Amino acid sequence: MKKKGAHVSVTSKECRGNHERMIRKFIKKTKRSHIIDEVKDRRYFKTNAEKRKQKRERAERMRKKQERRRIRMQERRRRKK
Repeated sequence: MKKKGAHVSVTSKECRGNHERMIRKFIKKTKRSHIIDEVKDRRYFKTNAEKRKQKRERAERMRKKQERRRIRMQERRRRKK
């Protein structure tokens, strides 16, 4: 997995000098770039077995989600006819 740069910055010009707005905007940007998630994920050491298990579980969730989407789209197509 390639690492992305975590350059998140907020300027006062962006927020018209409002400090509270700057803080909220900064928090939103960090959430969007998944910085907080990565910090929480790296907090504790994970064995390779745990990593594989999490990857497998994540893949299974995504497969189920894709299947639900596919079924929902088929139902929409049937209703249109």
